Amino acid sequence: MTRTLPGGADRLAVADLARLASRGDLPKLAEQIRRTGGCANPIHLKGFRTLTHAPTGAVWHRYSTDHEPGHRLKVACGNRRASRCPACARTYSADTFHLIRAGLAGDDSKGVPDTVRQHPRVFATLTAPSFGPVHNRPDKGVCRCGFAHPAASPLLGTPLDPETYDYAHAVLWNNHAPDLWRRFTISLRREVAKRAGLTRTELPEHARISYGKVAEYQRRGAVHFHAVIRLDGPEGADKPPPSWATVVLLDDAIRAAARRAGVPVGVAGNQPARVLKWGTQVDVRPIGAFAAGEISERAVASYVAKYATKSAETTETVDRRILERHELDRHQLPTHTRRLIEACWDLDALYPERLLAHWSHMLGFRGHFSSKSPTYSTTLGALRQVRADFRAEQARADLRERLLAQGLPDLDDLPEAETLVVAHWAFAGAGNSPGESMLAASIARDLNERRTTDRQEMRAQLAREEGEAAWTVC
Repeated sequence: MTRTLPGGADRLAVADLARLASRGDLPKLAEQIRRTGGCANPIHLKGFRTLTHAPTGAVWHRYSTDHEPGHRLKVACGNRRASRCPACARTYSADTFHLIRAGLAGDDSKGVPDTVRQHPRVFATLTAPSFGPVHNRPDKGVCRCGFAHPAASPLLGTPLDPETYDYAHAVLWNNHAPDLWRRFTISLRREVAKRAGLTRTELPEHARISYGKVAEYQRRGAVHFHAVIRLDGPEGADKPPPSWATVVLLDDAIRAAARRAGVPVGVAGNQPARVLKWGTQVDVRPIGAFAAGEISERAVASYVAKYATKSAETTETVDRRILERHELDRHQLPTHTRRLIEACWDLDALYPERLLAHWSHMLGFRGHFSSKSPTYSTTLGALRQVRADFRAEQARADLRERLLAQGLPDLDDLPEAETLVVAHWAFAGAGNSPGESMLAASIARDLNERRTTDRQEMRAQLAREEGEAAWTVC
């Protein structure tokens, strides 16, 4: 099936695909793209790798990109942003899901025991304050403008009165949001310690606070944070927390810490001194092991993983840095989004250390979209390393079979000192041609559909097993 692309680009893609097919290596190209997961913007490498028997100097195996389609090897870009590469973003999202869920349900392979389910855990949402009234869809009644807006209305999140909306405050808040989160975590330790009758320096001897968080943009262009926050024993997830550590205590401490945390910003030009604070809407929900009247572990992990791959798409901003202010004229931006970007450029000279113009495409925000405390769970790097080790073992097994087929010794029987690997790789470009883009999109879609089917089958199997176990107990 051919995906229709805008502006007649589909015809260009089909023509390019025919050109690629005429080279005679289209199946090999498709397999190479499949190994990247259907990456939309792969990195191109040129080079070689040789395996030499050191005692004799004989070259047992040589790989070179000279025999690859286009004389290049494509590797996945690894970009987390769904707007840049949906295929790599799905991998990043899956890794984030497993990281967050391991910290909730436990996973021995990731160094987290399943007893962590018995620790106090909540899902907290901290939002930005008001910078002026905006069009919204309240649970009851209508918007303050007097109308009931549909869910897809472009007015949602835009100011009722743009002339009185505090755009400077909005982008400064976004810019300092990571600092505000850091101060919140410091305040949270103080508040937990106070409720336990301890000092902040005594708290690590009794309990540890672990978290994993993700940033999300609201329609109005303000960042807010969703966080899984957990109370552990002094050594982390391996040890149970003290008896005083409860969900009620954690809930109360989070709300108090959110009220207390603040980041002062001094006077600059025509901008007054401010203390940047969290908004009054702080939501704290207990996390249940089996969703018994509480938000479930899987739901929380899925939610965090979903937003780990997002940027500011909800505001329709650009997903690349704006190098010059006049570039805004080339983009059809919503008025509210453009004014937020312009506010970043207006304030850049007043707060040069904040790099507001540099981060104007992010409406001022300059922090990590997802992060965690050291003891919450495993790391994304560790998950990537497991995947890399698996692929390396597959490659070694394939090489071993090739050598055996040539009558050469088994690699597993040779000391490492007897084999010498020499490799040289060089960057040779990035991206796909129109035909390759069409092929990559099709492969990525097929792989995603297959994963979705596999997940559905796995969940159905788990449901059947849980049902059979319940029947046996009855």
